[in-house]
Amino acid sequence: MADADDVRRVALALPGVEEITSDGFDFRVGGHGFVWSYPERQPGQPRVIRTDIAVLFVGDEAEKQALLLGEPGVFFTTPGYDDRPLVMLRLAEVDGGRLEELVTDAWRMRAPDVLD
Repeated sequence: MADADDVRRVALALPGVEEITSDGFDFRVGGHGFVWSYPERQPGQPRVIRTDIAVLFVGDEAEKQALLLGEPGVFFTTPGYDDRPLVMLRLAEVDGGRLEELVTDAWRMRAPDVLD
């Protein structure tokens, strides 16, 4: 079972990563976000930053659909993210090793070529 501290540990161990000040966690590389806390929005309610859910950059629609269909208990999306290559990850549903793999993959897709 992973949590926000695990996300922070994994993300900050990667080259060129900066943490952006936020109410949860928000990590970027080369000015591009790759993992951050889910800003949940409910109609008529203020936005709530969910640190138990991470938003992950996945690169393209095919990867997004593969994750959503393959592991619906782990990944989900919302209408606000329909046109974006992002998925939401329920942190409690993954262990540290899987979290490291997912965050590192997101970082690789966003990291500038000079960091390879």
